[in-house]
Amino acid sequence: MTTSDRRYLLRAGAGLVAGGACAAACSPSGSPSGAVAPRAPVSTAPSAGAAPGPRAFPRQPAQIAHGPRDRPRVALTFHGQGEPAVARALLGEAERHGARVTVLAVGSWLDEYPDLARRILDGGHDLGNHTQRHLDVNAMSETDAAAEIAGCAERLRRLTGSIGTWFRPSRAVRASPLVETLARRAGYPHVLSYDVDSLDFTSPGAPAVARNVLGQVRGGSVVSLHFGYADTVAALPAVLDELARRGLHAVTTTELIG
Repeated sequence: MTTSDRRYLLRAGAGLVAGGACAAACSPSGSPSGAVAPRAPVSTAPSAGAAPGPRAFPRQPAQIAHGPRDRPRVALTFHGQGEPAVARALLGEAERHGARVTVLAVGSWLDEYPDLARRILDGGHDLGNHTQRHLDVNAMSETDAAAEIAGCAERLRRLTGSIGTWFRPSRAVRASPLVETLARRAGYPHVLSYDVDSLDFTSPGAPAVARNVLGQVRGGSVVSLHFGYADTVAALPAVLDELARRGLHAVTTTELIG
């Protein structure tokens, strides 16, 4: 990436986060650090009509890492956690580019910011389950892992009327056989993995995030990104512009697989 590209990315990030709080610092595992100021209570009643729920795709494996390679589509998937101003900035930038994304929300994040569930759905995006507390779900006992999946699913159902469209294990690219089974029992026919890792949670700088995505992405790719990181906000405009230049459309995972 050229020097001018880097300058563009940094200018874009500065503009997107202006007027909102910057991302809370996060550990490399993706969980935000630092205390969160209390928020005023928000109604948790779902809007009229239930949100879309999970679908079974008979031709797809139990764990999906990418969609069809012969279609000019990609799915940008975000681990839903972190400062809400950054989440809103990312959603708004995606929508300005005509893109739709997939958000795998952490249940405890939904407890803090329940209004974001409806914000995501109202933007035409997928909303799914990324466990209740964002712990290493593959390392848990059966009882604890089941509670993590069910806890987030219950919050999604309370807020939106459904358990969400997808499940992704926390702190893992793929689910263990046990977690895969527990997710299916909870109502998720598939586990959503990915084939492109932006590594944005390592805070490598916006140009590096863009390189990581654009150097690997191709038709059918599922890209792992995160809410809560300023690098991601700064990189997103250039990523979306380059995807468009290549003729690749950013769609929800449901659209990608369906």
